[in-house]
Amino acid sequence: MTRAYNFAPGPAALPESVLKQAQADMLEWGDAGASIVEMSHRGPEFMEVATRAEADLRTLLGVPDDYAVLFMAGGATTAQALLPLNFASDGDTVDYVVTGHWGKTALRQLTPAVRINIAASGEEGGYRSIPARESWQLTPGAAYVHVTANETIHGVEYRPAWGAVPPDTGDVPLFADFSSSIASEPIDISRYGVIYAGAQKNLGPVGISVVIVRRDLLARAGQPRADIFNYSSHLANGSMLNTPPTWNWYVAGLVFRWMLDEGGTAEFDRRSDEKSALLYGAIDGSGGFYRNEVDPAVRSRMNVPFFLADDTRNAAFLEGAREAGLIGLKGHRVLGGMRASIYNAMPVEGVRALVAYMQDFQKRNG
Repeated sequence: MTRAYNFAPGPAALPESVLKQAQADMLEWGDAGASIVEMSHRGPEFMEVATRAEADLRTLLGVPDDYAVLFMAGGATTAQALLPLNFASDGDTVDYVVTGHWGKTALRQLTPAVRINIAASGEEGGYRSIPARESWQLTPGAAYVHVTANETIHGVEYRPAWGAVPPDTGDVPLFADFSSSIASEPIDISRYGVIYAGAQKNLGPVGISVVIVRRDLLARAGQPRADIFNYSSHLANGSMLNTPPTWNWYVAGLVFRWMLDEGGTAEFDRRSDEKSALLYGAIDGSGGFYRNEVDPAVRSRMNVPFFLADDTRNAAFLEGAREAGLIGLKGHRVLGGMRASIYNAMPVEGVRALVAYMQDFQKRNG
């Protein structure tokens, strides 16, 4: 079997060593006589898996003790719906900064019980940049301010080149969707009220998400809701209020351990710089054959959308890429073109192979 370099945006590539370990453990976990998939989530074997996964994630991200870590079924969209239920009372205002498709998706999850203030939006400019912090119209006393740290589709990311990261929101807690960029660099979690991320891009398989929340915020009354939608209840039950997606949790734990063994977020920060510089260099140096339309100051290091000058060659580009062992490059239907997602599990060799193919395609078609 020959594995391709997978540039898909999510479900995304997982480290090969993690897949091999998961394969080995699929039939039988240790000497338990059963697969990890078949075991009770409350049995000692899985409890050990869950405990280690949380400890490793705390170490990987530097999660302070006054923050709770939850492993939740579903993805980021589920978290987007639960945020107002848990942290905003009826009639409260919530501030949202919209920088792309997933920022708009987060707005659609809000309940009628809250007042929505779009504090800033990049829509007028086609989401090619991030509105400057001084232009944000924040609400004094808002329940929270929500941002999307990295837009998977539009390819913009809050980066140090843009300015203060994270943006200062004063006494109002900052909530951030980190699905596409979590663990790609060190972050100061104490600057946030809530960080959440679907695992299927940088942390593990689809079907599980991570929610990191400052514990004092869990004391908020929120809105009337079923217990299953209550983050405090999930925390009180060790993220096992109902049966969790145990296999997904286990595989995510393997990814956490792999990242720690590889050098942690500082090392993945270095790799992200190297990979993104290679790819953007190929695009910018193509003389217009390829183009990326995002403001260079906020270009994502995780998701790189790009376009051919002649889009009638898109199908040929994608077919040739597949033949070269490069898959998952078709752009999202919202934008079209191409997109290369170069998450933590993508090795630099994969990006070099993509760049070599792009240069060869240009020679043959330029």
